Amino acid sequence: MNATSFVRRSLLAAAFAGLVASGAYAQDPTPQQQDIHQDKKDIHQDKRDLNKDRADRNADRRDINKDKRDLSKDRADRNQDQRGDINHDKTDLNKDRTDRNKDQRDINHDRRDLAKDDAKYGANSAQAQADRKDLHADRVDRNKDQKDINHDRTDLSKDRADRNQDQRDINKDKKDLTADRRDRDADQKDINKDKKDLHKDRKDLHQDRKAAARKH
Repeated sequence: MNATSFVRRSLLAAAFAGLVASGAYAQDPTPQQQDIHQDKKDIHQDKRDLNKDRADRNADRRDINKDKRDLSKDRADRNQDQRGDINHDKTDLNKDRTDRNKDQRDINHDRRDLAKDDAKYGANSAQAQADRKDLHADRVDRNKDQKDINHDRTDLSKDRADRNQDQRDINKDKKDLTADRRDRDADQKDINKDKKDLHKDRKDLHQDRKAAARKH
């Protein structure tokens, strides 16, 4: 092999090695390129996290508004049960008891009159018959008042049960409202953290791009 052939082959080998090296360089990213790629991934992830936390925060706000409406409605129901139904039932009950007691006094009076008239005029006398009629009418009234009393008691018991259920609903609404407010506050903290992360990752991307530009 002469010197010219040797030199030509050496030059070809060197050129081939340079092509291989340049290809390997093109295939293997630099640390700056890797950092830029990772920064972009972080930014995309930050945006997804931010969107999710905002959606969660908005859902919590809707829950809070619903809890407030439920709480307001249950309070109105509780107040209606207390002021309207329960107090009305108590008034009716007291009135019917008064009527029942008056009817009972009338019955007792009619019995005494009947006994007197029976003794004085006889059992078949007009006076005795009138006393029996009054006694019957007062007994009917007394029995009706007793039915009203029983009905009032049932209504009062039911309205108290409704009032107590409304109070339990109010207590539950308060707990739900407190829990939803905690969730909303936590989501807001997550949003603030996501914004900081996004700002930091964008800053890192900007710095990595500047560093890569200086390398070239």
